[in-house]
Amino acid sequence: MSSTFNSYYEHIDHDFWRTLCQERGTLRHYDRGEMFVEQGRVAPYLGYITSGNLKYVVYAADGTESVVGLEFAGEFVADFPFSLYGQPARVSIVAVTPCDIFCVSAKELGEQMKTDAALYQIIAESANAVFDTVYNRYIDLYTKSAQERYDELVDKHEDLFSIFSLKDIASFLNITPTHLSRLRKQ
Repeated sequence: MSSTFNSYYEHIDHDFWRTLCQERGTLRHYDRGEMFVEQGRVAPYLGYITSGNLKYVVYAADGTESVVGLEFAGEFVADFPFSLYGQPARVSIVAVTPCDIFCVSAKELGEQMKTDAALYQIIAESANAVFDTVYNRYIDLYTKSAQERYDELVDKHEDLFSIFSLKDIASFLNITPTHLSRLRKQ
């Protein structure tokens, strides 16, 4: 089991991505509730989060929001790798707290990777790591109880409840807020 919340981070060249964002990017501020990426639109940026936290959300046809990912300071935020290919985002990424993010143009990186084999390789390895994290979470929905998923989540990020709402955490775990409240009492 990974010791970090977003296990992809242990399997990418994070120094490369952080340096790329800090050296080529522009530091942008996002207020609480502001979208970094909007579902259905091509994401303009990839970013390195210097401060703040974000959530990845999807919206059902009736407008119901489901949280499918969480991101923290010192990590990366992107509709990855879809933004590099000019594809519309399948998720929205929303600031949960005020955030400062070094943002790099996804379009420019997408163009560069067409002629830069080393960059293309790093992107491919990073995409594989992200896929592995997401796929493991998907499998966990079928092979682990809500209690097991909750315990692992809290073990990886003890102050989760001081950052994200109970509703967001319950949604991420794919349970109701009432069920989450019961799990917390045990």
